[in-house]
Amino acid sequence: MPVVYVTGDVAGQEESPLYAIMKINKALDQLKLPEGYTLERYVSHQPFTTEKLSMKWDGEWHISYEVFRDLGLAFAAVLILIYILVVGWFQSFKTPITIMAAIPFSLVGILPAHALMGAFFTATSMIGFIAGAGIVVRNSIILVDFVELRLKQGMALADAVVDAGAVRFRPMMLTAAAVIVGSSVILFDPIFQGLALSLMAGEVASLLLSRMTVPILFYLSERKKHK
Repeated sequence: MPVVYVTGDVAGQEESPLYAIMKINKALDQLKLPEGYTLERYVSHQPFTTEKLSMKWDGEWHISYEVFRDLGLAFAAVLILIYILVVGWFQSFKTPITIMAAIPFSLVGILPAHALMGAFFTATSMIGFIAGAGIVVRNSIILVDFVELRLKQGMALADAVVDAGAVRFRPMMLTAAAVIVGSSVILFDPIFQGLALSLMAGEVASLLLSRMTVPILFYLSERKKHK
């Protein structure tokens, strides 16, 4: 069957192939075929039939689509497993939500760091984000566990959350420093730069934000119980 291969190099014109693809898709939406049907486009699989004209996004975009799709599914599975483990430890369905709320904070550091370094958010960047989620959760567990320890010792909830943010900041900072030092080895590697940036910037952002937000969220969720 006849096939037309269309190639293009957008280097220097677009920062990512995604923007060029979006522009082409807009043009294809307005395309009217003589037969009266719309031009179907495929990314992850081949067209089902050869009876109609269709288009397949292939090459690097196909690989990128599958990689980020699979990593996204893996990240969702990781979040579910983390939630189950934390529920088992704290015997609460509400506390894990407070603990895991710190995970998005790492993006506050990851995305600006990529922009400042002029680096693309690649598959290794996504891997770094997923790996960093475990470290972020560990820091949140340290805070919440310390708050509950102080509550068992008779301290008021408000004082316990303040004490946790102050006392447990040092081990959290040491963990972040260890991650930064270890990741700096591959910071300028052309393949693993995204991994290093995600781990380093994500740890710094989550360290500063989770220290304040996790105790506050725990206080808001538990204040009625400890009145």
